[in-house]
Order: sequence, then structure tokens, then C-alpha cells
Amino acid sequence: MRKVFIITGEYSGDIHGGQVAKLLKESCPDIEIHGIGGENLKNAGVTLFCDHSKMSAFGFSLKMAFEHLALENDVCEYILDEFKPDLVLLIDYGTFNLRVAKRLHNRGIKVVDYIPPQVWASRKWRIKKIKKYVDKVCCIFPFETEMYENEGIDVKYCGHPLVKQLPEKADKNKFFELHGLDINKPLVSVFPGSRPLELAFLAKTFIKSAKILKKKHSDLQICISHAPNLSDDVFDKYIKDTDFKVIKGENQALLSVSDSLILASGTVALEAALYQTPMLIGYKGPWILYLIYLLVRCIKKVSLPNIITGKDIVPELVQGKFTVDAIVYETERNLYDKDYRAQFISSLGEVKEKLSDKYSAKEVADCIMEMLK
Repeated sequence: MRKVFIITGEYSGDIHGGQVAKLLKESCPDIEIHGIGGENLKNAGVTLFCDHSKMSAFGFSLKMAFEHLALENDVCEYILDEFKPDLVLLIDYGTFNLRVAKRLHNRGIKVVDYIPPQVWASRKWRIKKIKKYVDKVCCIFPFETEMYENEGIDVKYCGHPLVKQLPEKADKNKFFELHGLDINKPLVSVFPGSRPLELAFLAKTFIKSAKILKKKHSDLQICISHAPNLSDDVFDKYIKDTDFKVIKGENQALLSVSDSLILASGTVALEAALYQTPMLIGYKGPWILYLIYLLVRCIKKVSLPNIITGKDIVPELVQGKFTVDAIVYETERNLYDKDYRAQFISSLGEVKEKLSDKYSAKEVADCIMEMLK
């Protein structure tokens, strides 16, 4: 019997891992898969070592850093001394997974890294660790392949998982009716992030901006997206003193039916781009981390649509530029400047053109099955 262990760090990784696990089980019904993840892995028949809430809870604190180290020790001991898999699949979550990869490699376990660290964006030296501790890289952007090949790393371009996994646009009439929204009024949706640290730095400014927009434009409807991995207690701590409608666990549908989006930086921007929904990216963190980021970054763009196309399509309001006035201004342009809006939507169409039509999860599953042979 073949054994595989899958490590995901966040909700998106759990989705991608669930797809891979499902395909592995179809190819090899008796394969045994354990892992760190959530409902998607569990529904694919994976036995969970622990829920990935312990991973995504990580933030800028010593306590959480020690908790991460403890989790790393626990999972490595389980993998190496108890489960003893033939192969470990790491999905995203580079810092944690690279440390795990080192320990697994030193004990002779095959390691596949799917959605590897974005070394082209920052901390380029990490590619040396990948070369040393990872047996196979399954990358998701076409421009990554040459970079890894030049370093002598075994790499396979699998295509971006969102291209095949992203649901079709929701039926706007049905969605609005379900959530008590007026189909004749524009909808602005706010995605304040999926981690407590993001909410702590972004939510207040996002909400204040939305209130000003609502005051200036009485016909506007505002929705706040509640990331499914965040508990109500954590979310409500930051999203309070507002009567805006909160929608939980329907991220893609909300992205697809909105007229404009206010987003924290991350994969959500790529999802929005594939739906061709006008947006802005807002992001802020501790100044010390931002200054470190400036020192280690390799490119100046932060949002995936801009990085993929090489153009400044999506407004990026980062750190000092992250202000209420800027958010209000960019959102009003997205909604009311017809020429700007039309060009924005057209430019977002270039994002999908740049990405492959490959079924990413199947490419990864086929790669794993080949390595298991």
C-alpha cells in the first residue's frame, strides 16, 4: 500500500490539496493519505493529523512562533516515526513547509512542493533550499519553469489551479434574491483578509471607507466577506459597529456578482481578475515587517494580476498609500468612470490569457503517481 502525507497551511491550500487527494484515490483506491488540512481534505478521504487552523492562526507574535515550532516537531515526528509515507506533498505555506522539507529530506522521504514559495517576488535565496530539500517542484505560473530549470531543479509546470477549480460566475439575480440585495443597485464588496493579523491592520480602514462611500452614494450596497476559516468570535472582534451585510463562505460567488471590490492582497485578487471584476488592493502591516519586505523583495508589484501581466492594472494601496481617501477615490473610479471601468475590465481579461488551461490538480496527481511507481 502506498502512503502520502499532505500539508496545507490555509483554506486555499486545503481546496487544492483536496482536489489532488481525490484524483489520487481515483487512480489508486488503496492509497492511504494523511495530512494537515480542513474539510476539503477530509471530504476527499484524507485522515487529518490536525486541522490547519493551527497553521493559519500564525501571526506576528512570539507565542504563535513557538506554537508553530511545536507543530512542526509534532508533524515531523508523526511522519518520520509513525506514518512513514512514501511521499510528502507540500502545498504553499513556504516558510513552514521548507523547514519540514529539510527534516524529511534528511531521512530520505520524497518531497513534492506544489505552489512553491514565490522566490521571484521576494527572498530569492530560498530557491537554494528548494534545490537542496525538494525532489520535485510543481509550479503554477509559466514564468517559473525557466527559473527552476536554470537552478537544476526538477520542475513541472502544472498550470494555475484556479483556472479549472474556480466556479462559474454566480447567477446574479438568484444571489441577490437569496441575500436580500437589490438587483438595481450597485454592490461593493469588502474582503478584509483571512488571518487575524490582516483584520487587525486592515478592517478598520476598510469599514471606514465603506461607510464614507455609502454616505456619498446612498444607492450603494455594501457587503463584507467573512473568510470561512475565521471563527465568528475572531471575525466579529474586528468587524463591528456596522450594519453592512456579512456573507460567510461564499467568496467566489460574491466576487463574481459585485460591481467593485475592496480586497486585501492575496489569491483573492487573482480570483477577482478571472471573474473580471474591478477592484483595488489594500494592504498594511507592522512597519518593521514592511521595511524588511522592502529589503528582500525582487519585484515592486504586489498583486497577482499585475505580476502576471507585467502591467499596473489593479491599484495597489500598500502601507503609506493605504488610506481612506485613496480607497474611496479608486472605488468611485471603478463604479462611475465608464471609460476607466471598461478599460479595467478589458485589461483583466489578459490575466486568464497568460495562464495555461491545464488541469493543475491532475497534473500534480499524475506526477505523484509516477514518483510512487
